Amino acid sequence: MKVIKTKPEMQAVSEKIKKDGKSIGLVPTMGYLHDGHVSLIKRSKKDCDYTVLTVFVNPTQFGPDEDFNKYPRDFNRDSKIAENEGVDYIFNPDTGEMYSENHSTYVNVEKLDKIMCGKFRPVHFKGVCTIVLKLFNIINPDAVFFGKKDYQQLAIIKKMVEDLDVCVEIAGCETVREPDGLALSSRNKYLTKEERENAIILYKTILFAENEIKNSRKNLPEIKKECIEKLSSNKFVKKIDYFDLRDPENLKEIKKIKSGTNSMLIASAVYIGETRLIDNKVVLL
Repeated sequence: MKVIKTKPEMQAVSEKIKKDGKSIGLVPTMGYLHDGHVSLIKRSKKDCDYTVLTVFVNPTQFGPDEDFNKYPRDFNRDSKIAENEGVDYIFNPDTGEMYSENHSTYVNVEKLDKIMCGKFRPVHFKGVCTIVLKLFNIINPDAVFFGKKDYQQLAIIKKMVEDLDVCVEIAGCETVREPDGLALSSRNKYLTKEERENAIILYKTILFAENEIKNSRKNLPEIKKECIEKLSSNKFVKKIDYFDLRDPENLKEIKKIKSGTNSMLIASAVYIGETRLIDNKVVLL
């Protein structure tokens, strides 16, 4: 495994791989790897000849009051995990390598970036799309692997690729969970012991909504109201950004199950203490 720090070297490596007729799988991360990232690496190893893992905490996707400076970083740990999993290259640029002082070009996917997480993190997806497109241009991957836990991010990147005619396959991979159901996240590290024990309320409420949608005669606004009440009743839930029922394909809000509705995305973002967690599930109806 080789660690690459500069764009020209990464581009040269990618060009040689392509010249040799081999494929590149890209796993973009902000580091502090967990088993969810490992599952993406395994998928890339299975589908592609070479796997490039990126480790870059992207400043442009953090708002002014968010956790950029304290976001967990441990590159030595990440390197060991990546090498054990058979990653071929880690692209680990610094901020100055990725953004010049006069950088002024950003990518917006309109409408989709104004709902759900985008409503509460207004600069987030602009930063995500910009860095992802930059990585596409530098690495020229054949396939890129993202976790479905960040469902809105996945939908937005797919839309960006479609609209801008980017020749790359976007692969969504299943969410990896702890034994009790909590979705793996680098931010879980922030949780205290008691907060961690109570964080499962998010996934349990999503499962409750799934059961109610499938089995009850209640309308969707009633079910949504009950779910918000369940979350609010837990003293460790300090804030609920949203609890949404949406179309998995276009992320439009679903207020009523109509004829032909065969699936639904249940998605939520809450603060457990000071830590913002997201989760979702696509329910087949």
